[in-house]
Amino acid sequence: MSKTFNYGSSHLSIGTCLDIASGKVQGIIDNEASKRIRASRGEVKKIVHAQLPVYGINTGFGPLCDTRISEADTSLLQSNLLKSHSVGIGKPIPQEIAKLMLITKVQALAQGYSGIALETLERIIWHIDHDIIPVVPEKGSVGASGDLAPLAHLFLPLLGLGEVYANGDKFAAATVLSQHGLQPLVLGPKEGLALINGTQFILSFAIKAVQRLNDLLNTADLGGALSLEGLMGSARPFDERLHQLRPYKGTKLVAKRLFTLLKDSEICNSHINCDRVQDPYSLRCMPQVHGASRNAWLHLKELTEIELNSVTDNPIIFNAEDTISGGNFHGQPLAMALDYATIAAAELGNIADRRCYLMSEGRYGLPKLLTNNAGLNSGLMIPQYTTAALVTENKTLCFPASADSVPTSLGQEDHVSMGSISGRKLHQVIDNVEYIQAIELLYAAQAMDFRRPLRSTPVIEACHALVRTKVPFIDDDRIFADDINALHQLITSGEFLTTANHTAIKNDINLNDDDDFGIY
Repeated sequence: MSKTFNYGSSHLSIGTCLDIASGKVQGIIDNEASKRIRASRGEVKKIVHAQLPVYGINTGFGPLCDTRISEADTSLLQSNLLKSHSVGIGKPIPQEIAKLMLITKVQALAQGYSGIALETLERIIWHIDHDIIPVVPEKGSVGASGDLAPLAHLFLPLLGLGEVYANGDKFAAATVLSQHGLQPLVLGPKEGLALINGTQFILSFAIKAVQRLNDLLNTADLGGALSLEGLMGSARPFDERLHQLRPYKGTKLVAKRLFTLLKDSEICNSHINCDRVQDPYSLRCMPQVHGASRNAWLHLKELTEIELNSVTDNPIIFNAEDTISGGNFHGQPLAMALDYATIAAAELGNIADRRCYLMSEGRYGLPKLLTNNAGLNSGLMIPQYTTAALVTENKTLCFPASADSVPTSLGQEDHVSMGSISGRKLHQVIDNVEYIQAIELLYAAQAMDFRRPLRSTPVIEACHALVRTKVPFIDDDRIFADDINALHQLITSGEFLTTANHTAIKNDINLNDDDDFGIY
C-alpha cells in the first residue's frame, strides 16, 4: 500500500474509508493526532486522581450514573462494561461491515476528545491492518446510547475474549492473539465507555449502503434505457430544457444520462414520426423517479460523511474541568436518512417491475410474453411474478424503524433511534432490487432482440452483448432461475457497470460530470 490516511487529522471520505477496508489505503496515526490522544488521556487521569465525578469514568452506567466507583476499580469497571454489554444475537454481520466499524471508531477516537489510550488505538489498527476482524452479531442495538451491544462484541478481542475471523476462518480471539505473540489489553478509566459509545454499527451499514445504492442507481438508468429501446420508447422526455424547469439535481442527472445513452440510436430514430403520443410513466418518468432516489442518496451521503468525521462517544473530554455528558451517540440523524434511502431503493424496484410487466404485455410490436411460441411456451410470464413478490416484500421493509422508540435502561435512555434496524433492512431492500434489476435485464435484452437489425448506441449495445454472454436468446422455455442468477452475478460483481463505464470512456461519452454524485 503506497497511499496512507491520517486518522483523526484528515477528512475521511466514504470512498477512502472503503479503500482502507479493502486494503488499498493504510490508515495511520500521525504525530499531531498522537499528541491530542495522549493529552486527552492525561485529562482523564487527572479526573480519576482528583476524584471529580464524571459519568462513566468514576460512576456507574445508565441508571447507575449516580453510583460512585473507587479509583482502584475504574479499570475493572471498563472491562465489566464490555462483558455485560455483549448481548448481541443473530447471524454475524459481514466481515467488511465489522472492519468498517473498526476504521470509523479509530477515526472518531483519534480526534482527541475521548480519553482513549494510544496503545488501545494501535491495537485496533493492528486488527485492521492484519485483517483480523471481530465477530459481531447482527441484532441487539437500539441505536442509542450508541450501538452498545455490537460495539461491545467488536472490542471483546482487545480483552482476549470473543471471536475473530482470520484467514477466512473463525477462531477464539485469545488463540489468535497468542499466535501473534500479543497479550490482552487492560483497559484504563473511560476506555470501555469510549469504545462502546458511538454510532459505528449504524454508520458502517450507511457507508456500505452509499456505495451499493449508488451502483443500484447507475444500473437502474442502464436497465431502463435497455427497456426503453426494447419498447421503442421516446427519448424526448429526457430533453434538458424540460428538466431545467424543475431543476432537482437527481432528476437533471438521470435525464442527462438517459438522453446521452440514447443519442443517435437507430432504434429511437426509427420511430421519431410514429403516432404514439406519449409513453407510460415507467419509461417517460424515469428522470423524476430515478432522480428522486438519487436525491435521497445525496442526503444519505451528506449525513454519512458528517458522521464519519464526528466524535460520537460520551462524555466528551475538553479537559479535566470541562467535560460534557451529552447525546452525540444518538443515532437519529442517520436512522431517518437510512429509512428515507430504503424507500428510495424500493422505488427503483417498483418502477423496474412495471417495465418488466410492460414488456410482457405484447404491446408496441413485441410478442406476448416475449416469445414467438406462446402457448406451448410460457415465455417470460413468471419472472415478473418474482419481481412482484420482491416489490411487495420491499414495501413491508419500508416501515421506518426510526419512527419507533422503546425506552431502555430503566427510563434513563427513554428515546432511542432504532437506526441499526434501519441500516440492516436497507441492505435487505438493496439485495431484493439487485434481483429485480437482473430480471429487467432478462426482459430488456429479449425485447431488444425483436428490434433487430436496428441497433442502439455503443453503451447500450455493449450492455446487451454482455447480457448475451451469460444468457442466450429465449426460443423455448428453460429454467429461468439460472438466467436470473447469472445476471444477478453480473450486477453484484460490478462487471455490468464496469462494461458500461469502459465503453462510455472508449467512445468519449460523459455519463456523469457532477462531483456531488461521487463517493470521494
